[in-house]
Amino acid sequence: MANRRFVREIYDHLIDVKPDGSFWLNLDYFDFLRSFRMANGKFHALFGGPPREPEAPVEQRHMDVARSIQVVTEEIMLKLARHAREVTGLPNLCMAGGVALNCVANGLILRERIFERIWIQPAAGDAGGALGAALAVAADVRRRTGAGDSKQSASSRRRLQANADSMHGSLLGPEFSSGEIEAVLKSHGAVYQRLDDATLLKRTVEFLQEEKVIGWVQGRMEFGPRALGNRSILGDPRSAKMQSVMNLKVKFRESFRPFAPIVLRDRVNDYFEMNCDSPYMLLVAPVRESLRKPVTGGASGLERLKQLRSTIPAVTHVDYSARIQTVDDTSNPRLHALLKLWEQATGNAVLVNTSFNVRGEPIVCTPDDAYRCFVNTEMDYLVIGNFLLDRAAQPKQGVKPTFERVPD
Repeated sequence: MANRRFVREIYDHLIDVKPDGSFWLNLDYFDFLRSFRMANGKFHALFGGPPREPEAPVEQRHMDVARSIQVVTEEIMLKLARHAREVTGLPNLCMAGGVALNCVANGLILRERIFERIWIQPAAGDAGGALGAALAVAADVRRRTGAGDSKQSASSRRRLQANADSMHGSLLGPEFSSGEIEAVLKSHGAVYQRLDDATLLKRTVEFLQEEKVIGWVQGRMEFGPRALGNRSILGDPRSAKMQSVMNLKVKFRESFRPFAPIVLRDRVNDYFEMNCDSPYMLLVAPVRESLRKPVTGGASGLERLKQLRSTIPAVTHVDYSARIQTVDDTSNPRLHALLKLWEQATGNAVLVNTSFNVRGEPIVCTPDDAYRCFVNTEMDYLVIGNFLLDRAAQPKQGVKPTFERVPD
């Protein structure tokens, strides 16, 4: 179990936090202004040693440092949120920036009910600044020209009243036609079937029921760091082995890494202690008590991750929480249709969703990216547009991955 034993050291040496959440960082412990390193030897000494090397065992100290930093981060974010509400009196909170990707802290702000509604920018971080720049220019043009003012304000009011997402699920990237997809598959000599929508969804659900791992490439690519259902790898959350299989055989990363659930919006409260939209996988909430399983035995450290904690173990973290993405028929009709069919077949409205890539590579974008990643992992099937591919049926000659993996 990770302990918060370094919280006092963080407050005493690294950061001075004021009641309003503003803070002063002690740069004696950091090197990011002078080099490409984040921290220095003084920082390492404070926490009892250097950072963990990739692939090295995870020690209790590593877990305790992570837990302690998370605790301090949550405390600062709560103070900032409360101060913002006090100063502005506004009922809604919009969050952006890299720390807004801290889903656990976001979920805590939500549960504290400081604001009535919370919206978090899906590309929170430096990349999302491009959206702000574009919006600023558009607003300036409208202000100077007066173009579309009445129409824009009316449409904005309608969206707010309907609680609609103006970012359309953040599916803002490129998409590819059936002709473009088929041309790529033919160029690789791929073996594939082209199916109608109903058959494609039915077959996908059947494979998921068999605990197969499915690469899922549909429509426009997501904008932001999270897979939102169009460049995803899908699996059965009820499977006790799904988490380790996806990590080791597909993602090529440590087996303990958690996965997120996608869930039908109108069923989210049946599975999680949350009843609001979470379209961008940026809120963490507890799994419902009724779905939890008692954990027995004296397991410690990473061994605790092997214990089944709920009826959806592949997406349940060690503390019985999950990082949730809700799906509705407006933001992503095809993914919603797949989830509905999955629910009809299994009685379960949740699937595992992780980004379609392997460690060290960006999420796949093009059909060529998807095929190369698919055949260089142990993924079972690829569903790309209306095309279905079985990895076991693909040509035996090697296909180079899109990106050469560089050792960490």
